[in-house]
Amino acid sequence: MMADSTPDTPPTIAQGRLPGFGPVAVIDIGSNSVRLVVYERLTRSPSVFFNEKVLCGLGRSVAETGFLDEESVNLALAAMRRFRILCEQIGVKQLEIIATAAAREAENGAEFLEQVRTQLGSEVEVLTGRQEAHRSALAIISGFHNADGIMGDMGGGSLEFVDVKGTNIGSGITLPLGGLRLQTDAHDDVAVAAKLTKQRLSEASLLAQGVGRIFYAVGGTWRAIGRLYMHHIDYPLLVMHDFRVSAADMIAFCEDVIKTDSQDLDGIGFVSRARRPLLPYGAMLLAQTLKLTQAKEVAFSAIGVREGHLYQMLDAAEQSRDPLISASRELAVLRARSPEHAEELCAWSETVFEVLGLDETADETRLRIAACLLADIGWRAHPDYRGEQSLNIVAHAAFVGIDHPGRAYLALSNFYRHSGSSSNELSPKLKEMAGERHDLRARALALSIRVAMLVSAGMPGVMDRVKLTKEEDGLLLTLPTDLQDLMGPRLSNRVRQLAKLGSLDYAVEVEVDFD
Repeated sequence: MMADSTPDTPPTIAQGRLPGFGPVAVIDIGSNSVRLVVYERLTRSPSVFFNEKVLCGLGRSVAETGFLDEESVNLALAAMRRFRILCEQIGVKQLEIIATAAAREAENGAEFLEQVRTQLGSEVEVLTGRQEAHRSALAIISGFHNADGIMGDMGGGSLEFVDVKGTNIGSGITLPLGGLRLQTDAHDDVAVAAKLTKQRLSEASLLAQGVGRIFYAVGGTWRAIGRLYMHHIDYPLLVMHDFRVSAADMIAFCEDVIKTDSQDLDGIGFVSRARRPLLPYGAMLLAQTLKLTQAKEVAFSAIGVREGHLYQMLDAAEQSRDPLISASRELAVLRARSPEHAEELCAWSETVFEVLGLDETADETRLRIAACLLADIGWRAHPDYRGEQSLNIVAHAAFVGIDHPGRAYLALSNFYRHSGSSSNELSPKLKEMAGERHDLRARALALSIRVAMLVSAGMPGVMDRVKLTKEEDGLLLTLPTDLQDLMGPRLSNRVRQLAKLGSLDYAVEVEVDFD
């Protein structure tokens, strides 16, 4: 039975959405797929509101005939009509449309794009190879913390390489080595494709700049290979972004993919049927690229040209923000009892780490701050499952700017914060992923937050009045006189647990009032 309503009743405002300019949509017309991604708003850490792709194969016949295939064009135009309706229903405020290799190279590409303009009522930006490489490089800058390596973006029609270090974009090159292009040029013969790959990659002299650095793999086919590798090693965290593998291990795996029938690959059910024929070509390109770069490892990216385009739309101040901290702060606003209290935990935990003598690198400090901001996002869950649910939310969140050991740190700190230092319910693989150093700091942070929550009840304006110091006899927690009734066995026990981490004695006392 529907709730009572009248035409004059205003719509209920969704409390789970953040204010700002948006929604903003990007339609990416690629050589293999066309995709609509709607983002909640224009921000440093954009949340995907809606995401849909259609594998049209626009570039399938371009290399051979010079034209976009009629069937592929019809599929793409049907997708555009659907995308238009979806954007209207969502209330998209700004629609960006970009097109890449197939549309820019086909003789009938301009005609096709005019039909797109007519259907959607928006202009289409046709990216040159250099522009496409630049936008993908921007995605790496926006999505990886202190990126340093060679970015490779494998599409259906082309392959772009760019040197990226920090916020600097170096030299770049685009090659006719997309998956569909290679499949067509080789007449679907993997042996011929191997020769073409070697020949065309020899033109990419900038790959020599990748020695001992990271290779950032962008593109759907490469992500599919990364996903297959996760299943191959029974990886515990099925989050693709910044999943890293040693170059040697990935080369060996790619060589197995090349010679194995796709239907026999472990985890093939997670790869769309339309993409499976491109797997050996993607594996070939990835293996050869890693050999030429002599990279130490490959990092898979869940973002690409669309996110680079969105990042380009931000002003300089917004671009300079840390995406991990921004996303954590937004989750605190959406889900914590008090975002202000979450901010206060950052200063409180810094004091705790100093007292316990736990040093931090700059990267560890940002992880601790993010973990504090996320510390109370699970309060609505059933008390018996808050630790487990918080761990899952944090570990699988759509964060960028964080590697997998960092994710494990955030997840463990939130788990321990609710469940204490017990790890009986934890997968040992998650702790192994974090490493001993991250695990120790996650425990220390969690125990400090457990003390803070018992004193403040998750409300602001309290923790800056509570003092934690290291005295000769050990750890001393001092409460202001108006909070003296908070003293008791439960608080003492939590302070004891925190002190034990540093092999210290402990005491809880009330501030002396000399008035």
